[in-house]
Amino acid sequence: MRAIGRLNRAAPRQHQLFKLIILLFSIPGLISISACAEEQVSDVISTVEWRYLGSDSEHTRYSPAANLTASNFEDLEEAWVWDGASFDAQSGRSTPSYIDGVLYTVAGPRRHVVAMDPSTGETLWSYREPNTTRYEYSMRKDYGKGVTYAEVDGKGVIYITSPGFFLTALDAMTGLPLEGFGEPVNIEGFPKTGVVDLLKDLGHEYDPYDGIALETGYVTASSPPIVVNGVIVVGNSHEQGYNQSRRENIPGDILGYDAKTGAFLWKFNVLPGPGEFGHDTWENDAWEWTGDISSWAPLSADQENGIVYVPTNGATMDFYGGFRPGDNLFSTSLIALDVKTGKRLWHFQMVHHDIWNYDTPTAPILMDVEHEGKTTPIVAQTTKQSFVYAFNRVTGEPLWPIEERPAPVSKIPGEKLSLTQPFPTKPAPFDMQGLTEDDLIDFTPELRAKAIKHLEPYEIGPLFHPPLHRDNGSEKIAALWCPGDMGGVNIDGPSAADPKTGILYVTSRKGCTSRIVAPGAERDELINAPTGSTISDYAVLRYSRVELPDGLPLFKPPYSKITAIDMNTGEHLWSIPVGETPEVVLNHPQLKDKQIANTGSGRIAKMMVTANLLIYADVASDGTPHLFAIDKATGKQLGKVEVPEKSNYGIMTYIHKAKQYIILQTGPRLTAMALP
Repeated sequence: MRAIGRLNRAAPRQHQLFKLIILLFSIPGLISISACAEEQVSDVISTVEWRYLGSDSEHTRYSPAANLTASNFEDLEEAWVWDGASFDAQSGRSTPSYIDGVLYTVAGPRRHVVAMDPSTGETLWSYREPNTTRYEYSMRKDYGKGVTYAEVDGKGVIYITSPGFFLTALDAMTGLPLEGFGEPVNIEGFPKTGVVDLLKDLGHEYDPYDGIALETGYVTASSPPIVVNGVIVVGNSHEQGYNQSRRENIPGDILGYDAKTGAFLWKFNVLPGPGEFGHDTWENDAWEWTGDISSWAPLSADQENGIVYVPTNGATMDFYGGFRPGDNLFSTSLIALDVKTGKRLWHFQMVHHDIWNYDTPTAPILMDVEHEGKTTPIVAQTTKQSFVYAFNRVTGEPLWPIEERPAPVSKIPGEKLSLTQPFPTKPAPFDMQGLTEDDLIDFTPELRAKAIKHLEPYEIGPLFHPPLHRDNGSEKIAALWCPGDMGGVNIDGPSAADPKTGILYVTSRKGCTSRIVAPGAERDELINAPTGSTISDYAVLRYSRVELPDGLPLFKPPYSKITAIDMNTGEHLWSIPVGETPEVVLNHPQLKDKQIANTGSGRIAKMMVTANLLIYADVASDGTPHLFAIDKATGKQLGKVEVPEKSNYGIMTYIHKAKQYIILQTGPRLTAMALP
């Protein structure tokens, strides 16, 4: 059930009544929970929780908290700051969870689990996994995104997956490893209980301390697992595909465990072998020795139907896949699995034979909408390609037709791309796709001419324009594809939704990518400890950066924006720039006297939705960080307030002791904002 207001523990009779009301009002079609809570039991509600990385298991990033309104938003002020410096925290990718009066997060490369007081930020307890070589090698060490919570026999349990690829269960009150969970790990310093060694269930030879031999492959984790009906579903992560030069790796198979005991239940093969569905999409023997296809983005779940939704990334190596011909299921796909058995219920591949680093970077979002006159359970996946793919989340049927359309072919020797790619007919793309001269800066004819001149060394084209190798026999040094591998949508700007209206809010930015593709041996020499044993014919060597006209953005504005999409109809409702026009534009000698509409900052918003507002974090023109309050229905800005630091990733909110807080993920710190 979605996290909602809990009652004061001093009112047990009201508590039982409220639980009954919540069960009744969580039935689709009845009055909203937030309205019921506000109008009928507002005198006893003291808490609104944020139980998951995305607030709820549907990953809507929605909270029914209603203390903040348009009239008091600008009264927000800093309440406290938690500094993760002692944990060597840097990236700030972890969104905290607020559960049963405690704030939980992970911090730093060792992925310390930290519990803190939600009123003050005081650390209550922390847990650190003992050291291993497996941990040391992980390229995702400081990229932990959060924790998972479940109740087992009435006791709260915090679960995490670590860079060393262990699953740990901790008592939520004490931080101690959960008794009776998992098996002893044969490594000095590990607790005797509370831990599962995930490598043992992947089926590859490994050493408990050192992990899998790099010649075979490599696996780690960044997103937390998710618990669905007593089953822990564990995703994973690999090294970045642009840091690969060899074709061997292991696949990122999805694992299921008993939430009480840690007993292994099932494994879903993301790279299908002989006799398995999808095996024919691998046209050679690559299924035997290559891999990746990890689910490094967060998972979502339909608790009622027992379905977990798994977004995946591409197969081994970005920008060249000549050694793995075929569509390569289940890479860059959305997979719906039965949580009891791990069996595939349905899937959709959003990029065939992905060589663009178009991995699926954010969690799928689940809602119920009114589609063609019927209440329909949907899952919506936003992508780097600037598409929203929408499906009936139970059957997998697209809400609107998705067409296979012709796609460009590659000029790199040995590369065999798919002749078509899937294009949704609705909703319309929410940002740029492909590049023409019409997309370039047009403030003045002189600036446009410079932009065109700077693009001359590059080959440009439509969406799915392929990379180009060096020494290609033309005057072009590289290809430029748009959106680039930063999106569109990307990990640092997850989409949000209002499940009461069916509106999806997507933040995106304009950007293209150009990489120099060269013989794999050149790239291999630059990697200290490459994964695999066979050097690929080609690999990405480095970025090729397009010179900007006078340091200005290459494109027409807006440089970044938020788009509101009605998922009942598939229509765009409105779009607004993110933040404010940068000073580099405002102060340009040719532009100072021009009236320029807000271009957006070029950064993507860090968003959430509350009962009253769409709230996002970004910057003003001078780079000063702010929070912005937006009318959810119209996109009108209702207020903004300066905050101490820039937010790097998502934001969240909760109500503790009747006071609403907003937590900003400000690099190594957490900054709490609240009303005076």
